[in-house]
Amino acid sequence: MAVMALDAKILTVSESVGLGAREDRSGDELTRVLVGHGFRIVDRRVVPDGTAPVSAALVELSTGFTGLVVTSGGTGFSPTDLTPEATRAVVEREAPGLAEAMRSVSPLGRLSRGMAGTIGSCLILNVPGSPSGAVESLEAVADVLGHALELLAGGRPH
Repeated sequence: MAVMALDAKILTVSESVGLGAREDRSGDELTRVLVGHGFRIVDRRVVPDGTAPVSAALVELSTGFTGLVVTSGGTGFSPTDLTPEATRAVVEREAPGLAEAMRSVSPLGRLSRGMAGTIGSCLILNVPGSPSGAVESLEAVADVLGHALELLAGGRPH
């Protein structure tokens, strides 16, 4: 069986990064970790907080795409943290086991409201906006991402 290419896209949800007032450190760290796990980063974008911009970006990023989309930011308790709501509005199927694994990796993970789910053959993961939280969350599920994407692309369970 041919090895499937692992493609990923990163969506940073942040007003300050979008305005150029802050560097996208979580996006940089996610890129580093994903490349280290054999992914090819095919797109990186920044959108402001809010359900409409995040939902629209997720639909655009996932349409016709087989791979992983990782969102960074907007998963906490701040009034503007609406990434899970935006994601839930567009996913077809939730993947609660992935979200639970990402939350369980550290004590602060329990404060993340991030979710995981699929749109077609695209897997979406919400991770925290802090670089350390983003990396910890991604590393918590990295070992199963290739298999999940293979199944989404129509592969058969082993």
